[in-house]
Amino acid sequence: MRVAIASDHAGFEQKQILRDYMGGNGIEVIDLGPDTDDRVDYPDYAEMVARAIAHGDAERGVLVCGTGIGMAIAANKIDGIRAANVISPEFAALAREHNDANIVSVSGRFVDAEENARIIDAFLSTEFAGGRHAGRVDKIAALERAKER
Repeated sequence: MRVAIASDHAGFEQKQILRDYMGGNGIEVIDLGPDTDDRVDYPDYAEMVARAIAHGDAERGVLVCGTGIGMAIAANKIDGIRAANVISPEFAALAREHNDANIVSVSGRFVDAEENARIIDAFLSTEFAGGRHAGRVDKIAALERAKER
């Protein structure tokens, strides 16, 4: 599996830890930055990960910022992206199982790296359940197609 990862300055330290954690577990990781903990604007990095997913350059994405909230909001502006801001492994599994989430956004300030690693494990190991959930995900895609341009 190929996973794209990025952060802002608040999530930089955990991004490094989580990137190395995934790589050490045999996951191919595309680090889209930043390269330092200098201040950056999170929408720029959320967009890079979201576009990598949308274009098929990665299967899933991981975003890390202070809360994870802003990154998820920004990523969800890209068609085909279903980013979930997650604070527990259980929510990560449900985001995949019920919503076919393709990006997980985590908090680098309020959730420690060990818990975020468990969140990522759940996110990457859980498959979409399909069935009754598939129709709902299809309705989300229809909202993207119907939005005013």
